[in-house]
Amino acid sequence: MNLGNVLPHDVTEKRTPSSRARNLLFTSRSLPPLNFLSNSRSINCSSAEIAIGSIGRGYDITIDLRLKYCKGNFHGSRLIEIDEGVGHEIVLPGGILISNVPKSIKCDKGERTRFRSDVLSFQQMSEQFNQEMTLTGKIPSGHLNTMFEFSGCWQKDAANTKNLAFDGVFITLYTVALEKSQMVLCDHVRKAVPSTWDPAALARFIETFGTHIIVGLKMGGKDVIYMKQQHYSTLQPSEVQKRLKEMADKRFSETIGQYGMGSEQIYNSDKDILAIYKRRGGSDRINYPHHEWLQTVQLEPDVISMSFIPITSLLNGVPGSGFLSHAINLYLRYKPPIEELHQFLEFQLPRQWAPIFSELPLGPQRKQHNLASLQFSLMGSKLYVNTTPVDVGRRPVTGLRLYLEGKRSNCLSIHLQHLSSLPKIFQLTEDPNGNFCQESYDRRYLEKVQSKYFSHVCTAPIEADEDLSIVTGAQLQVVNHGMKNVLFLRLRFSSVLGATVVRQPEWEGSPGLAAKSGLISTLISHHFSTVQKPPPKPADVIINSAVYPGGPPVPVQAPKLLKFVDTTEMKRGPQDTPGYWVVSGARLMVEKGRISLRYESMIISGLKTGDYRESTADLLTRLKGLNCSEKEKC
Repeated sequence: MNLGNVLPHDVTEKRTPSSRARNLLFTSRSLPPLNFLSNSRSINCSSAEIAIGSIGRGYDITIDLRLKYCKGNFHGSRLIEIDEGVGHEIVLPGGILISNVPKSIKCDKGERTRFRSDVLSFQQMSEQFNQEMTLTGKIPSGHLNTMFEFSGCWQKDAANTKNLAFDGVFITLYTVALEKSQMVLCDHVRKAVPSTWDPAALARFIETFGTHIIVGLKMGGKDVIYMKQQHYSTLQPSEVQKRLKEMADKRFSETIGQYGMGSEQIYNSDKDILAIYKRRGGSDRINYPHHEWLQTVQLEPDVISMSFIPITSLLNGVPGSGFLSHAINLYLRYKPPIEELHQFLEFQLPRQWAPIFSELPLGPQRKQHNLASLQFSLMGSKLYVNTTPVDVGRRPVTGLRLYLEGKRSNCLSIHLQHLSSLPKIFQLTEDPNGNFCQESYDRRYLEKVQSKYFSHVCTAPIEADEDLSIVTGAQLQVVNHGMKNVLFLRLRFSSVLGATVVRQPEWEGSPGLAAKSGLISTLISHHFSTVQKPPPKPADVIINSAVYPGGPPVPVQAPKLLKFVDTTEMKRGPQDTPGYWVVSGARLMVEKGRISLRYESMIISGLKTGDYRESTADLLTRLKGLNCSEKEKC
């Protein structure tokens, strides 16, 4: 079968005029009617029916664009009301006839184009992908993550990426879209919205219905090169664009016998850029040259783009719509695994530091000579130590930090970050063996800060005896050991009832753990984790909208003692998959002459996965029953 005149070789090429104009602009040639063989006609008819049936169904946009990922079954799973009583026939390119199509669903013939993007930042490319899918904002979708092979933790992906670009051939055989009109959610969807903040019910809703509703899609195929420029690259955007064009021209060359690549193959050009080849639609045969792959697109079309509207945009006046909107926003932003969404939402409570700043003394303070202190040299300033215990009650600790308090910022203290309340799936009880216990210490753990003749730090790791014990309090202590003072860390533990350990404790800390002032710290750090030479650190991506996202402001005169104390916040939050870590241990460290903290965290679960799956099945059963009763009334 000769399809040369169906898919002509002269592809119209269009580039975005500038980084500001990022909308996809196409100059294309409409596809003429296709003449299919009988078997290809049946395949296309089936694909077209599935595509039309997906309109109005729910979708989770944290995953890639695939028709098989639509929510619900093929029949009767639409989330919006569509009049299916009186349908009409539509004729797709190639003479494909589809009957009983709702009148509100329209189909159009497509186009073919060669498109090359500008070299854009991570946020700009994310915004462009979202615009193509009629989404708003810059939070990356699952489609972007799949095409550029990102991890899904977009803060880290953005920090490790300098620029992005792509160049490809896009073939749209036909488009299917819902006619623009007043959309109304089905009654069973509205009734399934939880009226309160119920993490289990909210997770079931999202897993059952998704986050958005499909209102349009494009069927056909695409052959694209996606290029990532690493954060440490010094290449200019013009050079990146030049390399991309050279690679694309070579791949899309019409020379017979030109090399081909698989549908998903990574090609590493050099240390600065990474090129990823992706194909959708057409044959997935390995090493198919581009010109041969073109001939298979109409035989095996696939979805190459979708358009969505948020489910929450149709929930005006529905009780609990605000809770659902917040849960979906958290899910889209941090993308925890869907099977762990219930646990993730349980932990999305306000977090605060203890002691809160209103509890810190603002007026005349007690005389500092009554406080315990450390001294690191003969003529050096004293570092006073606040030995008051910090107790957060029965609430999980999610982070900790060292902090310099006082008018002169010369008093060392420890702060704990904790959830504002206890998640409903947990019950905490005091650990009788973990109440700021005074453990014996090994002299091998005593490390000098500067001189062996002055104050030392005990770097022994502190962990609970029980597997299900978590930190709920901390205290700094100074003990006289011979002729010098030694700084100790004490922890208070509480036991979690009715829970299981999902992930064993892991030690976290600053990246420079290989450079220690003492041998014991080096040995311990290698015992707890494998220390590798870190890559060049990328610039941080700040997503915290707080007034001081990096912690409370430090006075200008503080650097005098900051050279002895690392005040970096040690914590794991929702951005650290799966997003519900709790602190289970900690230890003091001496790193390059500075006192620092390192902490141990773990993941515990208060609800068995089987119970959650059973609840999901109950929800589906209830919804099916609701549909049946509604049909009887009608």
